[in-house]
Amino acid sequence: MTSTVPDTAAPRRVLPALIGLLLGMFVSMLASTVVSTSLPVIVHDLSGDQNAYTWVVTATLLTTAISTPIWGKLADLFNRKVLIQVAIAIFVLATAAAGFSQNTDMLIAFRAVQGLGAGGLAALSQVIMADIISPRERGRYMGLFGAVMAVATVGGPLLGGVITDAFGWRFNFFVALPFAVAALLIQQRTLHLPKRAKRKVKIDYLGIVLLSTAVSLLLIWVTNAGRSFDWASTETLLMVGGAILAAILFIVVELRSSEPLVPLTLFRDATFTLATIASIATGLAMFGTSVFLSQYMQMARGATPTEAGVMTIPMIAGLLLASIIVGALITRFGRWKPFLITGGVLLIAGTYLLSTIHYDTNFALVSLYMFLLGAGVGMTMQNLVLIVQNTADPERMGAASSGVTFFRSLGGTIGVSVMGAVLASTATSLFTDRAADLQTAIMGLGSAGAPVAQALQSGTIPQVSGLPDAVRVIVEDIYAQSIAHSFLIAVPVAIVSLLAIVFLPNRPLTRMTTSERVAASEADLATVSVPEGMAALATTGTVPTVNVTSRRRTRSDAPMGENG
Repeated sequence: MTSTVPDTAAPRRVLPALIGLLLGMFVSMLASTVVSTSLPVIVHDLSGDQNAYTWVVTATLLTTAISTPIWGKLADLFNRKVLIQVAIAIFVLATAAAGFSQNTDMLIAFRAVQGLGAGGLAALSQVIMADIISPRERGRYMGLFGAVMAVATVGGPLLGGVITDAFGWRFNFFVALPFAVAALLIQQRTLHLPKRAKRKVKIDYLGIVLLSTAVSLLLIWVTNAGRSFDWASTETLLMVGGAILAAILFIVVELRSSEPLVPLTLFRDATFTLATIASIATGLAMFGTSVFLSQYMQMARGATPTEAGVMTIPMIAGLLLASIIVGALITRFGRWKPFLITGGVLLIAGTYLLSTIHYDTNFALVSLYMFLLGAGVGMTMQNLVLIVQNTADPERMGAASSGVTFFRSLGGTIGVSVMGAVLASTATSLFTDRAADLQTAIMGLGSAGAPVAQALQSGTIPQVSGLPDAVRVIVEDIYAQSIAHSFLIAVPVAIVSLLAIVFLPNRPLTRMTTSERVAASEADLATVSVPEGMAALATTGTVPTVNVTSRRRTRSDAPMGENG
């Protein structure tokens, strides 16, 4: 029987391919983070309001969420190397096109296309990593993941702020192009994946349409309810009813499809189901808070884009340190659950504490809150995918990996939409309540108060750092209260996430990659079928067909330690 012991020289073979893969992830993260600190300036220059600000972010997250399971399914059917290169091309070309936007509608459209590529990078990078690195050994490479995340997440906002202040925000959309070309060239030369057996390809187009319809209607309703129409209205009935109907039809179609977009049988596995629930909160914390923390720094503390990038470093430091240290400890000891539980607790603490901030809160405390949140995300984000890949069927690795990533993206998308809606509603209410104070402050400016009043009454996001001090303090207070109030949305979701993590089955991590598990299964089938066939030939004169799907999992399939 073929040995399934991992090759000790694997790191030499894995590292070059991993560099190309990480560079592709870096392109995706850089293109997103380099724009984050300049979004308030971009939306202001394009005459957008808070609703437009939310949709500039949500459009990318929406298409990322919708396309992630599609890319994951394609990864089980087609060449994964070609797919990830196509995803990089789509992402970067759409990002560059966004730099030519003339209004917020045009920007939102290009950001939506950008999300299609981002979904591919999010899903395929996880699937390909499972092809070349075993779950148990993944931790030793967490330093590289952490370095990429740190450079992109810290360097991106800083670079974006400098570019915005020095050359204008449009140049932020072009900075990722050279890195994308390098990623494509390196992947072409170094990424060599095992050949997969050919199989009949059938894409669930109806499932794609129904999933897109359900998610889109839900997010459009959340974003516009209470602003464009009342919560209790005909529009609400049509959108919510349509989303529920599309979701029900999607489930029916998936149950009947021979190649479902999201195999619902995955939810029979407690690990997949609970990890999915936990991923929703992680996505909300990761996407929602990072988006609105940048807005808090500029709108509530009067920071420039460059300063906002520097001020969010504590959250990234927490994420970086937690992911590196916890990854190394998981590889060394093979235990993951205590770290995930700790991460869940830190998520709750970070989101709750951030809901208490004001415009004049001591920045040392704000930094501590951000660090706790970042550490919680760093301990949970990648490790939830890791434990799902540890138990997933190798033939459905793409669907399982992208399933967790999809719900994380969906959680982030819905989180940003809900938090943005709460922020806009609260800010509108507070502006009304503080109208007398604002009027008094503006009148004190004399003739210089007219343009300030016009800017505040236009409905667009104001450039707070440029407002007179008397007006700026009031506006900062309004946005600080609004943003802090929106952070409360993440707290109950984080509590649910912790409960899901607590009940996750504590299964040991296997030392076998996806490819090795497939090879081991084929070797087991060969050794089982030959004796059975000889016995049948001796007694009946015929060799029976071996039922592959009913084969009991053998020792070589099991995670290390599961059989002692």
